[in-house]
Amino acid sequence: MPSITRGIQGFAATALIGAGVAFSAPSQALPIGECIAPADPGGGWDFTCRSVGKLLLDLELVDSPVQVTNMPGGVGAVAFANVESNRADDSDLLVATSTVGVTQIAQGKYPGGADTMRWLAMLGTDVGVILVDDDSEYESLEQLLDTMVEDPGALSIAGSSGAGGWDHIRALMLAKEAGMPTDQIGSLRWVQFDGGGPAVTQMMGGHVDVVSTDLGEIAGFIESGDVRVLAVLSEEPLPEPFDELPTAASQGYDVAGYNWRGFYTGGEVSDADYAAMVEDLQALYDSDEWKGVAQQNGLVPLWRGGEEFDAFVRESIDEVETISREIGVIQ
Repeated sequence: MPSITRGIQGFAATALIGAGVAFSAPSQALPIGECIAPADPGGGWDFTCRSVGKLLLDLELVDSPVQVTNMPGGVGAVAFANVESNRADDSDLLVATSTVGVTQIAQGKYPGGADTMRWLAMLGTDVGVILVDDDSEYESLEQLLDTMVEDPGALSIAGSSGAGGWDHIRALMLAKEAGMPTDQIGSLRWVQFDGGGPAVTQMMGGHVDVVSTDLGEIAGFIESGDVRVLAVLSEEPLPEPFDELPTAASQGYDVAGYNWRGFYTGGEVSDADYAAMVEDLQALYDSDEWKGVAQQNGLVPLWRGGEEFDAFVRESIDEVETISREIGVIQ
């Protein structure tokens, strides 16, 4: 499964030395004017819109501030349906998406599917993390997984996606790797919150035992020492300041789970406007400013743009559908 759970670290290493699709300077098409974050303020999609919108202005790729519109609902489905119905040809519109959104499409939870939109680019990838409160009885991933396998209902696990979403799937992949029979996976207790931050806050209050989410969403809790990271779901150790966090692979569990950050736009946007938007996003990606923002927020810079990104999204949807069937999330 090379696109989303295997091999993306190698892609990232290539991206860090400037690989990617070459484009000319941005054209004079209508500048990007709005970014829809399909969630409440404070989560990963909101961060994607706000950080990219600010940099587009700072780098003079647009001549006025990019409006950020929060449109929560259905783990991105409300925004997806709105663009499909009302804004399919808006050539100045970005919509933030990620592996989480692609998971929803793969499971038939968005109207229309991948063909409904034009897939612009990804600019970086976040990585999954499994963590407990700093005073939890669980000192290692092995201890946690032993409990999960021996008594699936003993722990409440939380994340920012619903049952069957990407945060949930990553926890299920670990349980399966640890030896849990497929017919027992449904016994795991899953609790959804509107973002990794709220999930960690509830864990610190004693309401849930474990959180499965993205590193970028909860990096502040790690830096403050309020949580204990049992594993990051990357194939290789992360760069500083997270280089001392243990990977699942280093503890004998061959599970990786990345969450890329990117954008789509409406399916009726013209080829010329689509190309101009991709050009603007690559100019932003190539900047030192974006590399700095990514590093500060636990992201590995990673570029996929235009037709290459479109192919990647479609392959990822096929892979997530396969994973979802294997672990019983969909039939």
